[in-house]
Amino acid sequence: MRGILFVVSGPSGAGKGTVCRALTERLPSIHLSVSATTRPARSGEIDQVHYYFISRTDFQERIARLEMLEWADVYGDYYGTPREPVDRILDQGRDVILEIDVQGALQVRGRMPEAVLLFLSPPSFAELERRLRNRGTDTEEKIEKRLNWAHRELNSFPSYDYVVINDRVEAAVEKILAVMVAERCRTKRFQLMDLNPNS
Repeated sequence: MRGILFVVSGPSGAGKGTVCRALTERLPSIHLSVSATTRPARSGEIDQVHYYFISRTDFQERIARLEMLEWADVYGDYYGTPREPVDRILDQGRDVILEIDVQGALQVRGRMPEAVLLFLSPPSFAELERRLRNRGTDTEEKIEKRLNWAHRELNSFPSYDYVVINDRVEAAVEKILAVMVAERCRTKRFQLMDLNPNS
């Protein structure tokens, strides 16, 4: 029985990475998809663990061969999801989480309409700005670009199946786990869910 593809998306600073890591700790059976990017690896990042770090030419060739489930040019670098690993894991009956931006999520909706889209939102725009500034990884120019883009992305939530407010990571994780149980019940695949309520 094929697994379910869950797409966790939202503006930069919404906490997608933190929430998805916490989800995989609570639910080890779920597979967190690895994206590909043309940007250079940051300190501590490992190829094929954090991202597939590939050249711009390689990425463009994969787009031409329709091998990307979704892709986008984000702040001058390509990001995207190779389709083959996602299909392979789903065909094994395991669920997959995609942690991607809003552009990518809407592409997935077009290419894999059965996917479940969750919009992760900060509790306020002021909190989003605070998170972006506290990262300490971006220049002021990049922060301003991210904030301007976030204004547009926040208006995309009607295209999603669920909206989750990430005020606290633990609470956001609980809400997403509830969505996963609901989707399994809806599709009569709840017997494959492996949730430990005491974990």
